[in-house]
Amino acid sequence: MAEETSTGPGWLAQPGSEREPGVGLGLMIAWSASEPARVGEVALVPEDGKARIVGRGDALADEPERQRFARLRPGSSIETPALSGRESSRRQLAVRLQRDKLEIERLGPALKVNGVGVEKALLEPGDRVTVERQLILLCVERPRHVGSNDPATFAFAGADPFGMVGESPATWKIRQQIAFCAARDEHVLLLGPSGAGKELVARAVHALSSRKPGKLVARNAATLPAGIIDAELFGNARNYPNTGMRERAGLVGEADGGTLLLDEIGDLPEELQAHLLRLMDRGEYHRLGDDRTRTASLRLIGATNRGEESLKHDLTARFKLRIKLEGLGERREDVPLIARAILKAQAGGDAGLAERYFERGEPRIDPDLVEALLTHEYTTHVRELERLLIGAIASSRQRFVALTPEIAAELTAKRRRTPDRLEIESALERADGNVSEAWKQLGLTSRDALNRLIKKLGIETGRTRRA
Repeated sequence: MAEETSTGPGWLAQPGSEREPGVGLGLMIAWSASEPARVGEVALVPEDGKARIVGRGDALADEPERQRFARLRPGSSIETPALSGRESSRRQLAVRLQRDKLEIERLGPALKVNGVGVEKALLEPGDRVTVERQLILLCVERPRHVGSNDPATFAFAGADPFGMVGESPATWKIRQQIAFCAARDEHVLLLGPSGAGKELVARAVHALSSRKPGKLVARNAATLPAGIIDAELFGNARNYPNTGMRERAGLVGEADGGTLLLDEIGDLPEELQAHLLRLMDRGEYHRLGDDRTRTASLRLIGATNRGEESLKHDLTARFKLRIKLEGLGERREDVPLIARAILKAQAGGDAGLAERYFERGEPRIDPDLVEALLTHEYTTHVRELERLLIGAIASSRQRFVALTPEIAAELTAKRRRTPDRLEIESALERADGNVSEAWKQLGLTSRDALNRLIKKLGIETGRTRRA
């Protein structure tokens, strides 16, 4: 959260930081009027304490050094040219590190931080900086020491080969976990909220594994018909349970040699969860009405948005690998990139849509909509973001995708007030001091949002707070 300083108009610095060694602060382009293709680039501010200018073109002889942007990825930092858009000011703002926070100062157009007009501010990760009708920047954390070779096989800020979009550390961590799990032929449990992309991750694990030649069979466990779940899962013999019934291989038989994805696996009855144990241990199972023990060679990927506690403990123990997906509240810096990809997908094959809302292949999107999407409290995450953007396209009347009254009303209706000290302390008490659980109970946008409130209010955290 941006803080007021004690000197003149502006913001007060708070000492102390819990930032990991080797991690620095920077400004990510979340929207640009002149250069929309640069969304996702980060200006990582050096630690020398010197002020640098964010603005168009190279520095003149009597000016401080320009702050450069780069395309940052794990093991890669590719510096990009100076800002050059005709709508960008030569001197937009000055930036430097100050007591382990990011200090910015207005030099040109009106400057806002988290929607509030400022002359100077100290930023923390998640704070939004708006240069009037020119740029929206997001304060982010990034590792300082990276290589210069880009190991990725897909375009920066674009979708990877499996459809995942994002350049945040959280998204790259998921990609690394996918690669790790794919190389090991063990069962995998995917944990994360609805709409975070669990099926996409499962398909990536399968495609990168030695089981790629086999089938990926996917089914939402909550949709398995009551009363015949065993038959749907394990199959049935001919004429069982009724005369004339055809023999069915079931989901397990179909996935033999490949991967079986059971989404919302926690919705399976506990009795059926128990039936999966022998399958997971030895690949053994029985079709209904058949005494013969069958074997299937498959990897089971279970997915749930209800947490491990929704599964029987002995089933959980057999998932030796875990991938935890964060919702958009935990990776807000990916929201502009995902929105860009969704808009491009919507315009694909629709010449009228592309002509109206795109310029040089990039979507024309109103900055007010970008700000609203950056601060929205998502429930179904990427699915919700897609629905909101489609609604904005349908109701926009100008030549850009706008924050229309219809979308604004929906976003406003869902926005919660900030919880007070008593509510935060009660949530921490219920969660036994676990911030990762308490922020969800409070309906906040992310763990970071709760940490900022805890720090602001001076609330003690941790399991020792009960004592």
